[in-house]
Formats: sequence, structure tokens, C-alpha cells
Amino acid sequence: MKNTPAHVASVPIVGRWTGQIGDYIELTKPRLNVLVVATSAAGYYLGTSSTPRLLAMVQAVCGTALVAGGAAVLNQVYERDTDALMRRTRTRPLPDGRIAVGDARLFGLALALGGLILLGVAANLLAALLALITLVTYLIVYTPMKRRSAAATLVGAIPGALPPLIGWTAASGGLSLGGWSLFAIVFLWQIPHFMAIAWLFRDDYGKAGFPMLPVIEPDGVRTGRQALLYAACLVPVSLLPSLAGTSGVVYLWSALGLGLALAGLAARFAAHRTEGAARALFFGSIVYLPLIWAVMVVDH
Repeated sequence: MKNTPAHVASVPIVGRWTGQIGDYIELTKPRLNVLVVATSAAGYYLGTSSTPRLLAMVQAVCGTALVAGGAAVLNQVYERDTDALMRRTRTRPLPDGRIAVGDARLFGLALALGGLILLGVAANLLAALLALITLVTYLIVYTPMKRRSAAATLVGAIPGALPPLIGWTAASGGLSLGGWSLFAIVFLWQIPHFMAIAWLFRDDYGKAGFPMLPVIEPDGVRTGRQALLYAACLVPVSLLPSLAGTSGVVYLWSALGLGLALAGLAARFAAHRTEGAARALFFGSIVYLPLIWAVMVVDH
């Protein structure tokens, strides 16, 4: 059967639209946004003293995710040149030329603004303010600092740890020890997680000109020490939710066991600094966070 011109024309158009939608979704870093959604939802649940209102919870989580997605897009707009130099990022939509810079910038601003408005209207102004601090810290402080100092990793851990505190504040209306303990857990967890990544991709970071610790100090001694130091600090800090009354004794012992296991992986990496040790620490950190949050929520 002979295809009509309309039918022939419609196939590539549909394909282009599908590809473009996928590229825009990719700009929001959906895999990282899963962490934002999970921790902000957990923060909201833990911040309530009774059964949370589902609609309000969904609105707060969506608002936080929109801000995080917008920040990810605008970060890639800024870093499109360095992304093009790195093997693991050169196929992203902006360095690959699949999306125009102006369109990406407008998309990122729309997401971030929409998220701030949603949080301010559906939750409270304090939650929206924390989301704004997340946006500003990530884009105006951390992103340009990455090209200048290895200390950017610590600065970048601040916006990365704010989503659970935003969820807590959206639910409770204020800041307290329980909410800050959630922030501290994610903040400390990020350092051994990022140090493992920095070691595994140190050549890529070097090509792009990012002064990560493994780049400026190739022996990796400080990289390993940083990973171990923050993993060790995470062990006592992870017990705070139980001390604050957010979770119970089951969480207390689970957090202690998981924290010691992660610290053990960090100690192995600090001692040997091999690809295998870094990879084990990376995957161990990925397993640690959802487990500790799951037990915390169940034992709330």
C-alpha cells in the first residue's frame, strides 16, 4: 500500500517531538531528582505528628522537585562548555546541540519559578525560602566555585541536603532538631559519595579543568581522608533522629550498623585508593541512603 505524503511527514515529526521531550526531561537530571523526591517526601512525612495530608504532601514534594529540576537545567546551561570536554557528560542535550541554550535557560527558569510559587502557596513561605536558598547556593555559589576550588564539594553539599529540610518545614511550619538532623545526614553522606565519584572520574574532571581533590592531589591521600572523616562523622549524627524523637530504637540500631558499614568502606578506600575500593564506596553509599531513610520512616 502506497503511503500518503501526510503519513510520511508525520513519522519524523513524531520522532522529533518524542526526542525533544526526552531531551528536556534529561536536562532536569531525573535520576538525581529521584533523590530529591524521596528525601523531601520523607522529610514531610517525618515532620508531621499525625497522618500527613496526601495532597499537601504531593504539592510540597512537586514544588521541591521543580526547583531542583530547574537548578539542574540552569547548571547545565552554565557548564555546557565544560560538559562538552568530559566523556560522561558530552552527550548531554546542550553540549550535543540537541536543545538551544536560550530554550534551556527559559525552561529552567520556568521550572524553578513554578516550584517556588507552588511551595509558597501550597506549603508555607519558609519552605519556599529554603528552596530559594537551595537555588541560589547551587547556581550562584557552587556552580562557578567548581572551576576555582576543591572546597566547592562542601558548598555543593548544602543545596543537596536541603530537600528533606524543605519537606520537614512544609509539614511542620518551622525548623527544629528533627529537621536539621535530616539535613545533616544527607550533607555528611554526600562527601564520601562524591569523593568516590571524583576518584573514579578524575581524568574527566582534569580535562574539563575542575580542581577536584583527586585532580590537584593525584595521590588521593586527602581524597581518602575526606571520605573517611565525613563517613565517620555520619555515624553519630545519623543517630540524632532517634534522640530527637523522630524515630525509635529500631532506627537507632539500624543507623548505627549501616553507618559503621559505610565508614568501613570509606576506610578501605582511604587505605588503598584503588578503582575497586572507590567503586565499592560509591555503590555502598547508594545502598546506605535509601535503607536508612526507609527504616527511619517505618520507625517514625
